[in-house]
Amino acid sequence: MSTLVEINFDGLVGPSHNYAGLSLGNLASAKHGGNVSYPRAAALQGVGKMRHNMGLGLAQGLLCPLPRPNHGFLDALGLTEPADETERRLRAAAWSASSMWTANAATVSPAPDTADGRCHLTAANLVTMPHRSQEWPDTARQLRLAFADTAHFAVHDAVPACFGDEGAANHMRMGTSHAAPGLEIFVYGKPGGAFPARQHEQASRAVARLHGLDPARCLFVEQSGEAIAAGAFHNDVVAVANERVLFTHEQAFADPEGTYAAIRAALPEAEIVIVPTSAVSLADAIASYLFNAQLLTLPSGEMGLVIPLEAWEHPAVRAWLDGMLASNGPIRRVLPVDVRQSMANGGGPACLRLRVVANLATVDSRFLLTEARADMLEKLIAKAWPEQIDPADLGRDSLAVSVVAARAALLDALELSALA
Repeated sequence: MSTLVEINFDGLVGPSHNYAGLSLGNLASAKHGGNVSYPRAAALQGVGKMRHNMGLGLAQGLLCPLPRPNHGFLDALGLTEPADETERRLRAAAWSASSMWTANAATVSPAPDTADGRCHLTAANLVTMPHRSQEWPDTARQLRLAFADTAHFAVHDAVPACFGDEGAANHMRMGTSHAAPGLEIFVYGKPGGAFPARQHEQASRAVARLHGLDPARCLFVEQSGEAIAAGAFHNDVVAVANERVLFTHEQAFADPEGTYAAIRAALPEAEIVIVPTSAVSLADAIASYLFNAQLLTLPSGEMGLVIPLEAWEHPAVRAWLDGMLASNGPIRRVLPVDVRQSMANGGGPACLRLRVVANLATVDSRFLLTEARADMLEKLIAKAWPEQIDPADLGRDSLAVSVVAARAALLDALELSALA
């Protein structure tokens, strides 16, 4: 029996969580830009989601927020007292808590897929957005600590910045089981629309080469231009896969029928669940984040779909989900969770997690969540995280002191001072 299991590593929402509206093409981020945020409530919601999934009997990990404000970023730009709106946005970028969305931390290829039999992780460069482009060196440092066992893991630096890479948010893996060799699906976009296409085809191909993947078990698929223009800034806003199942909107891919045919040719066991535009429009899918869900294999063997409350409460989406459940298809349970603070900044349940297939014993245990550790996190967050942040407060020394102190307390509690 294989010891490989899927572990979802959620990003703990950082104490500088704010709504500065920095992400072009992310409609939720733009809609709430300038609003007051609630970092304490956001972080507690994130821990609540992790607890929910642990309660399902699933392995759960966590990744820590990155150091903010990023003074090195500000110094490199020569910023002291921002004088205009552009400079104020750059200052806000140095405060961004966007590393909480660990679906963008890296692309992961499990050991059964790679030439050397190790799990490979490549940190995403995230160059399209300034507030995210500064993340990858600290992300790679954290990944090298969490997955330090070089007999089982290989962690790569980001691909060159001339090719934008957004990590697992534009990558899916399908197979007969997590422990079996898989089909890795890389989804890229082409520029030219109202919003930027963030994933470059050559970044995806570079990651596949770095990971030593079999070209016969890789697909490179173009994302639909309509989806990008509608606000699907990542593929995981319109499609998600798990083992033999692909759950997708009808308009997710530029060539849907060709994509489905290629998947079925490589994986005859594949089941493709398509949500038609006539039932859920692209706009409704993106507004509700129906597809920015965690499609998971439960201990019973059934598949469950962890969705945001916004999707469950959306009339058209709820009607489609009820019909799906009644049809006795491959997705047997729908499990709503409250991550409203993250959703308001454009990140649903899938954004908050990085999927890693590994033997639990090979992962640094400090990054694995237990009920006792969740208890500790909730107490620490309630004490140390700011209750609210107005974007106008970004840059104030008093806020910087509290944000830095909160993260330091977290690292101390998790015995992760190496990340300080």
